[in-house]
Amino acid sequence: MHHVASWDWEFEGGAGVFASHSSGYARRDLIGRATGSVHTDVGLHRLAPSGSVDRHVHSFETCAYVLGGRPAVSVGERSYRLRAGDYVLFPVGTAHGWWNDEQDEARWIEIATPLPAPSPDVAGGADTLFLPGATRAAQPEAPDIGNPMTALVGRYAGTPPQQEALAVDGPARGRGPAGMDTALLAYSGISVKMMVDSTLGADLLTMFMVDYEPGGAAQVHDHPFEEVYFFLEGEIEGEVDGEVRTYRAGEVLFCGVGVVHGFFNSGEGRVRWIETQAPQPPRRHSYRWPAHWKHLADQLSTDR
Repeated sequence: MHHVASWDWEFEGGAGVFASHSSGYARRDLIGRATGSVHTDVGLHRLAPSGSVDRHVHSFETCAYVLGGRPAVSVGERSYRLRAGDYVLFPVGTAHGWWNDEQDEARWIEIATPLPAPSPDVAGGADTLFLPGATRAAQPEAPDIGNPMTALVGRYAGTPPQQEALAVDGPARGRGPAGMDTALLAYSGISVKMMVDSTLGADLLTMFMVDYEPGGAAQVHDHPFEEVYFFLEGEIEGEVDGEVRTYRAGEVLFCGVGVVHGFFNSGEGRVRWIETQAPQPPRRHSYRWPAHWKHLADQLSTDR
């Protein structure tokens, strides 16, 4: 199945299990059990000035992408000052907490897998446990991206048009390294910047940024995992389970396992979205292209 919803920041929301362990905090559920998800939980998070979320651990893996404000987050023994475009991974059992000592509200999207239990009774015990001690474990520092000692955090600096992004500037020697964690993957007018994956330390999910050039296209296909599309900029034609419609900034799309989908940028502007996958794709056969199997079927029919 698939599910489409709209999102904005005009919500009060509830704090759920964090109600007695936070202040100035609200969450709005976007994707989860109620939308047919088996693996993926996605929500919008708000933290008011002077607000905080107590340090805690989960029995599931989570990651966050900051969309507004300058929240501080503690991850293990370190604390970071984040800004829009920063992302952070919380592996299973990793202590973390949030606070906002800035003047503006902090906003982020958060993804979790496996799905959190609907209630402590179902889980046989809470799958989110709060830790003693102060949330503000250390003075927050700006993430030193590129430093091998900076773990579990990264930054998306934006993707220029492909003709600029793929241009090679400067001498061959001396340029910054570009591994899977920093390189831009480009194909068929589509640019993909990996953010959260096994390179960053994730075991259960991936999160990446997608940019479509005008004319960019991904032909219809499906996967053996769930995907979520969080549309940030522009609009694009999508075909999902045979239904064709335009997806726009401010919407979110959930595609379950086996949902056939494709996207086609027939407009004049670029399109950008955050995409997530859970579980992590297998090493082989992560895509299935119906066109290939139809080609084989047609050949077999002709041979007969």
